[in-house]
Order: sequence, then C-alpha cells, then structure tokens
Amino acid sequence: MTNRLRTEIQEEEEVEEVIEERPARELPDNFFTQLFTRGFLTTEKATNALPFVLFLAFLGMVYIGNMHYAEKSVREIDALTKEVKELGWDYKSTKADMAFKSTLTEVAKRADTLGLSQSVDPPGKITVKEVADGN
Repeated sequence: MTNRLRTEIQEEEEVEEVIEERPARELPDNFFTQLFTRGFLTTEKATNALPFVLFLAFLGMVYIGNMHYAEKSVREIDALTKEVKELGWDYKSTKADMAFKSTLTEVAKRADTLGLSQSVDPPGKITVKEVADGN
C-alpha cells in the first residue's frame, strides 16, 4: 500500500508541475549595453586588460600616498619653522637681557645687595725690586 500511494502522489505532482517561462528581458538601448553586446568590449579583452588596470590602480594608490606624505612633510616643516622663529626670539631677548645685566651699573647694584661696594681709589701699580744677591 505504501508503494502504491507514493506512485499516486508522484503522478499527481507531475501533473501539477507547470513550468512558467519568463519572457526574455529586453535590454535598454543605451551606450553601455551597446558597448558590451556589440563585441567592442568582450570578456576576453577585459581579462587581458586586467593586469594593466590593476597596475593603474596601484599607481593611483602610490600617487595618493605620496600626496599625503608630501602634505604631512609640509605641515612638519611649517611647525619647525615656527618653532625656530620662537627660539630665535627667545635667544635675542635673553641676549639683550644678559647684555643689560652685565653693564657696570647693574653689576654694582647687584654687588651692593651682597655687601660689596665699588672701589673709589684707583688701582695701584705693584713693582718688584730685584735683589742683587750672588745667586
């Protein structure tokens, strides 16, 4: 009985199966469909051109990377130039301050705080007399 039922079910399914065929889609008539269907650009030609396309893509990536590196370098140069200018200003102001502090009047003012004073007497000349010894 089981086998007979299976055969009946299979016969019914075969009868019910109707294959619907879809009508072929018509391609719109534009530039790209004409380019690919008329044989100007075939699969074989596209496959042969693939290494060249990949090479161009690689060159494009190298170009973009080089531009990023160049812009980064320019930014670093600008920052270093600005830092050099600031350090130059610091050097000049420190040099001027040191020149001012090393003048005679400023040294005298600082020496007064330590209890030292400027001598009023001119320096004396020291002479050594030679002794006429027999040696």
